[in-house]
Amino acid sequence: MSFHKLYFLFVFFVGAKAFGQTKPNATPYTNEATYEKLKKKHPFITPLNRPVPSNIRIDQDVEYANINGLSLKADIYYPLDQSKKHPGVAMVHGGGWISGSKENEKYMAQELAAKGYVAIAVDYRLADVAKYPSAIDDVENAIKFLKKNKKKYSLHSKKIAVLGESAGAQIATLVGVQNENKIKAIINIDGIVSFIHPEAEESTYAAFWLGGDKDVNLKNWTEASPLEYVGKNTPPTLFINSSQPRFHAGRDDMMKILKSHNIFTEYHEIKDTPHSFWSAEPWFSETLDLTVNFLDKTLK
Repeated sequence: MSFHKLYFLFVFFVGAKAFGQTKPNATPYTNEATYEKLKKKHPFITPLNRPVPSNIRIDQDVEYANINGLSLKADIYYPLDQSKKHPGVAMVHGGGWISGSKENEKYMAQELAAKGYVAIAVDYRLADVAKYPSAIDDVENAIKFLKKNKKKYSLHSKKIAVLGESAGAQIATLVGVQNENKIKAIINIDGIVSFIHPEAEESTYAAFWLGGDKDVNLKNWTEASPLEYVGKNTPPTLFINSSQPRFHAGRDDMMKILKSHNIFTEYHEIKDTPHSFWSAEPWFSETLDLTVNFLDKTLK
């Protein structure tokens, strides 16, 4: 290989790494894979396996948007009872902004639907397809789609919450605090609320999604931090956390601001849990109960 080619490859690799564009080696992020990983240190846990409740219907792979020929899809879980309007919940899966899918939400979504909510589990463009803010736009568009079809799903379009786990919690919280769709409640399950907070430890995955390291693209790192938008118009917010401090970055500061405006907020730290605790029992059931109690309190 010639000197010029070697030099080009060196400059390309070093430059890409310096600007945070090296793609992380992301493994598939599924409930099943997470359970297999977690059971090594937590042998008492069991995999998620719940039958579909008899009082709901599921519309799978519904196209909610098409971006230059790329079909964006969601699964919509909703009560069979159409005699009244039901609050909605937009659900955003985790996976470091580069992995995961709407399938991760199926158990939570079906249980919420059985309890009287219209749940839309959203597939959004991941970091290797489109950088920030595409995922934010996708979740916003999924909510707009749900509102447009409120009659079909008997949706109360003015009572919509956002819920996410891990990276999906960051996305959901950002959607909630920016309030384009007038979100009425936020549920953040072990997701950071600031990339620039002193407690934040995000690096490779965040840099790949945000288009560069914090040092070279501070604008995106700041814009994508929900904490920057929190104020008197922020909706009630629930935090459900693992016992891993890294994933709480900015939480306490956000709660302090909310309380200063008399906005309802609470957090629950599930004792001795790893990140992704919601992907296995008994932690899933605890997460579900906390979620339903909060939604019933804020949306019904």
